[in-house]
Amino acid sequence: MVNQIVQTTLLNCSLDQSNIDKYREPVKSIHTQLKNSNNLVGWINYPMEDHNELFNDILAVASEIRSNAEILVVVGVGGSFLGARAVQDSLTPYFGKHKSGIEVIYVGQNMSGAYINQLLEYISDKEVYVNIISKSGGTMEPALAFRVMREYMENRYGSDSINRIIVTTDAEKGLLKKLADKTSYRQFVIPSDIGGRYSVLTPVGLLPIAVAGIDINALMDGAKNAAIELQEPDIAYNHAYQYAVMRHILYNMGYKVELLASFEPSLNKFHEWWKQLFGESEGKEKKGLYPSTVNFSTDLHAIGQFIQDGSPILFETLLHFHEIMVDYEIPFDSRNEDGLNYLSGRTFNEINAISKQGTALAHAEGGVPVIQLELPKLDAYHLGYLIYFFMKACAMSASLLEVNPFDQPGVEAYKKKMLELLKEEKVSK
Repeated sequence: MVNQIVQTTLLNCSLDQSNIDKYREPVKSIHTQLKNSNNLVGWINYPMEDHNELFNDILAVASEIRSNAEILVVVGVGGSFLGARAVQDSLTPYFGKHKSGIEVIYVGQNMSGAYINQLLEYISDKEVYVNIISKSGGTMEPALAFRVMREYMENRYGSDSINRIIVTTDAEKGLLKKLADKTSYRQFVIPSDIGGRYSVLTPVGLLPIAVAGIDINALMDGAKNAAIELQEPDIAYNHAYQYAVMRHILYNMGYKVELLASFEPSLNKFHEWWKQLFGESEGKEKKGLYPSTVNFSTDLHAIGQFIQDGSPILFETLLHFHEIMVDYEIPFDSRNEDGLNYLSGRTFNEINAISKQGTALAHAEGGVPVIQLELPKLDAYHLGYLIYFFMKACAMSASLLEVNPFDQPGVEAYKKKMLELLKEEKVSK
C-alpha cells in the first residue's frame, strides 16, 4: 500500500492484494473514460483549478452575513444541503455557536409543517439571511420552503430583503435563475458540469461552510491534494480506487450492505452525505450495495449485536481520525468506587481509538469483512481530502457496476408520481 493520507486496510477476508490487482486494467480503462468524459465530471479537476476570485467573493459575502445576522437559513435538499451540513457538523462545537461564525440552519429538506412553523418562530427575533440553493428551482421541497422564506423576508425587511437573499443556482437556465435575475438577488453559480451530490466543494457548500466559520481555503487545500494524488490511474498507487475495488469484490462475493461506521458523533451528518453519494450513484438497474451507517460507540449498544452475530449480509467500513481537535483526560478519584482509576491520565480520544481497534478485531473475528479508512486528524484540510477521496472512489465503484455514477432516475420517478398525485387531488376538489 502507498503512503497516502487515507490509509486503507482490510481485515478478515479471503480478499488480498492479488484479488485487487486483477482489476488493474479495468480500473485504468475507467479512469481514462472518466477523465475524458463530458458527463458531469467537472468535480474531478475543480479543486486543482484557480478559483481564488470566486473564493474571495464567497468569503466577502460570508463576512457580511456574519457581521449583519445571527442566522443564515439555507434552503436546499439532497446535495444542496447534505455536504455543507456534513462539514459544518463535523468541524464546529457540539454545544453553542462557533466563535468565528453564526448559526447556520437548514430548511427545504423535508415537508414537515411543524418544522417550518417552529423555524419561523425561532428566527422571529433574530437577524437573518437566506441562501437558496437549487440548480433548477423546480424541486418541490426547497421550492415550497423558499416560497415561505421569501415571503417572510419581504414582510420583515421590505426592499432590503433583496440584499439578504443569496441565490446559488445554474448560470443560464431554470426557474430559480429567472427569478434571481428578475429580482436582482446576488448569485453564485452551480457549475453545469457538476451534479448535486458531487457539489459540496463548489459554492453550493462553500458559502454555508464559510458562514459557519470554517476555513474553506484549508478545506479546498485538502481536496486539491487529494485531486493531485488520486490522478494516479494505477490501482497500486491510488487508495480511492483500492477502496472502490474492495467494495466491488465484496459485493460480488454476496455482501449487499456496506455499513459505514465512525467513532465521533460529529460525523453523523457526514454519514448522511456519504449515503446519498453512494446510494444515488450506484443504486440502479437492480444493482448496488445498500449504504447504511452507524456511530460508535453509541450503536455498539444498539446494532452491534446484529453486526457481530446476525445475518452475514454486510461488511463494515470503519472511518477513524487519529487526532480530534479537543480532548479530555480521565481524572483520578481517590474513592475509586467505579474501579476505573486504572484509566486515569488517559484521554477519552485515546480510549475511543482503542475502542475502534477492539471493534475491528471483534467484528473481523466474528466473520464480518472490515475495511479500515484512517486519517491523521479531523480538521478542514483532512475532511476536504476525504470528501474528494469518497467522490473519486464512488465514481469508480459505480462504473465497475456498469451504471452511470451521475444520474438518479429513481429520484425523478418519485418526483413525477408525487406531482401527479398532487394535481389529481386538486382536480378532485
